[in-house]
Amino acid sequence: MSVRIAVALAATIGAGLLMSTAAQARPEMVGAHLADYSPGTIVVKTNERRLYLILDNGHAVRYPVGVGKSGKQWAGTTRIDGKYLNPAWSPPAEVKRDKPSIPDVIPGGSPRNPMGVAAMTLAGGEYAIHGTNVPGSVGGFVSYGCIRMLNDDITDLYSRVSVGTTVVVTR
Repeated sequence: MSVRIAVALAATIGAGLLMSTAAQARPEMVGAHLADYSPGTIVVKTNERRLYLILDNGHAVRYPVGVGKSGKQWAGTTRIDGKYLNPAWSPPAEVKRDKPSIPDVIPGGSPRNPMGVAAMTLAGGEYAIHGTNVPGSVGGFVSYGCIRMLNDDITDLYSRVSVGTTVVVTR
């Protein structure tokens, strides 16, 4: 795995606010007032802690997500630039500084790997939309900027989108 991908995948670990009950994997079909976005676009609403995959002018699939903790949030438009199943993970310098006992690499498939079962890296190499092996973190402000999903939900979204998909992150 390239250093760029490792850094992209690494920007996620965070030990912040954990919900008292774990979010349940359940992509929901919803009516969406997101007419400004084309079908196929992923929209992450940070303050809602929800990710929407736009299906058409009035419908979307909605998933609960964990987002960046205070000081680690971002907003903007990017694209998916890579898709990986059971990715290995290497913590970036910022995470390693905060948690020096973390190993330099955690293999894909390890229960200690914070990427879960799949990851989709975002252009620019800093962030990813990925699964998690800490389901109680989904729904909170918990990451270093990545979008964290339940493993069943990232598996569903992964099957619906491709490299090049537009991702819009709003506050």
